[in-house]
Amino acid sequence: MSSRRSRNITEEEINELISKLQTLLPESRRRGTGPAAKLLKETCNYIKSLHKEVDDLSDRLAELMATMDNNSAQAEIIRSLLRS
Repeated sequence: MSSRRSRNITEEEINELISKLQTLLPESRRRGTGPAAKLLKETCNYIKSLHKEVDDLSDRLAELMATMDNNSAQAEIIRSLLRS
C-alpha cells in the first residue's frame, strides 16, 4: 500500500498546468484562451484522434508486413525502425 499523501493543488499550479497543456495542442486545436474545461475536452479529443491514428497506422503496417517476405531486406529495415 502506498504511503503517498495527497496535497491540495493551488490555483496558480492549475493555471500553470493548463497553460502547459495548451502549448502541447496543435495550433489547429487551440481556440485561444478559454475555460479550462473546454481545453481539457479539446485535449481529450486530440488524444482520442492520436489513438485512432496510431491504430490506423498499426493496421497499415500489419497489412504491409503481411505482403512481404519476413526475411527480406525491407522487412528487416522496418523491424529495425520499430526497435528505435
